[in-house]
Amino acid sequence: MLFNSLHFLIFLPVFILLYYLVAFKYRWILIFIASCYFYMAFVPTYILILFLIIGIDFVSGIAIENSKNQKRKLFLILSLLSNILLLCFFKYFNFLNENISGILNLFGQQFHPINLDIILPIGLSFHTFQSMSYTIEVYKGHQKAERHLGYFANYVLYFPQMVAGPIERYDRLGTELKQEHKPVYQNFSDGFKLILFGLFVKMTIADNLAPYVNQIYADPLKYSPSQVFTGLILFSFQIYADFYGYSTIALGSARLMGIRLMDNFKTPYLSKSVSEFWSRWHISLSTWFRDYLYIPLGGNRGNLLRWSINILIVFMVSGLWHGASWTFVIWGALHGVNLLAERFFNKVFNFKIKETWSLLNLLLLLKTFLVTTLIWVFFRAESFSKAKDVFQALTRTTNISDISLESVLPGIMCVLLVLSDLWVYNSRIDDRLQTYKPVYRWAIYTVLIFCLFALAGTQKFAFIYFQF
Repeated sequence: MLFNSLHFLIFLPVFILLYYLVAFKYRWILIFIASCYFYMAFVPTYILILFLIIGIDFVSGIAIENSKNQKRKLFLILSLLSNILLLCFFKYFNFLNENISGILNLFGQQFHPINLDIILPIGLSFHTFQSMSYTIEVYKGHQKAERHLGYFANYVLYFPQMVAGPIERYDRLGTELKQEHKPVYQNFSDGFKLILFGLFVKMTIADNLAPYVNQIYADPLKYSPSQVFTGLILFSFQIYADFYGYSTIALGSARLMGIRLMDNFKTPYLSKSVSEFWSRWHISLSTWFRDYLYIPLGGNRGNLLRWSINILIVFMVSGLWHGASWTFVIWGALHGVNLLAERFFNKVFNFKIKETWSLLNLLLLLKTFLVTTLIWVFFRAESFSKAKDVFQALTRTTNISDISLESVLPGIMCVLLVLSDLWVYNSRIDDRLQTYKPVYRWAIYTVLIFCLFALAGTQKFAFIYFQF
């Protein structure tokens, strides 16, 4: 079920009404049924995969807590391996097969890979990472094992964030799901603000940028360098608006139930460095890799070489998490290399970025945005050859007659997104609106609703991060 569909706009109010009518002790059943229904609107049979993840990690959590010494580690390893193998089978089986085949062929060994014709379950990467964080925290002793299968199932399945995050921890979401939330005006007010703004960002901004970006990436060599460069910039705004819109709708949907999900974005394109960008972009995934991969690898402990290797491993694994292709690995590696270069430069020249805004900070912001935009090419391009075509189209000096593309509306959309980010910088739309008088708030609501009806993209695009 898509957030930007009539199906969801009917489903959510009906669910919220039932949510507050049902007695608290039965509310977990309603959430479970609604979450299953929400997910099964995509491919019904894939709910069985999530049930398998839930069953494995529910039993593993209890087994870890009840065991001692090496047995605890064994149960943790079994849990993690089960999740990773499921993810590898559905997401990486064909990728691994093709690479094994390529390596063997280099040594003269004939190997014909068997490719599975299966559809990746929507949001599987998010589900496995969220579930794995639970068993890891139980193993560390930071989290008590959940004894109620229903509550644990709802933690993994919770429909507002089940398909594309944010990736929550059990001590936050699990605790929230166990609390009795009563209908409170402020929760409804904040929830509707977030949903309205999220729909605006997705349907008015992201969906209007998508056709232009798709045209450029379909055949970049048809277009002039200026048109291709414009397409790259528009994709930076498209993917941000698309994922930011989803996360904002998720936050708003949960807030209607009185549940607070973590912020997943904090104006990332206003970052002055790659390091700051990753503290503001997809925060739930960044913190997951920090806590469960970067720190266990040793973090910044040890010598410079060890730390550099840790950074590169984390970013390359992050790239692979996003997709079963070497283009994603390169995308992650380039971010890691840029972060290392920034840290090296800052250390050698004793350079520190000041918090107060200045012309220098503005230049740093533009530098970070430009670097991020160029690296996005490997994320968006379907293959290395397509990425090569993009860079070739950017750098060629031969004259080519511009092919007409509608560019006024996408430009307006980008300006709107930049202005909204400047407006809510280090804040959030619901908190920002709360500082205004009611007449001004309602004027903003009216503008957002008008934009949704008048400017929303004529084509409906699925959320980009659904593929992960």
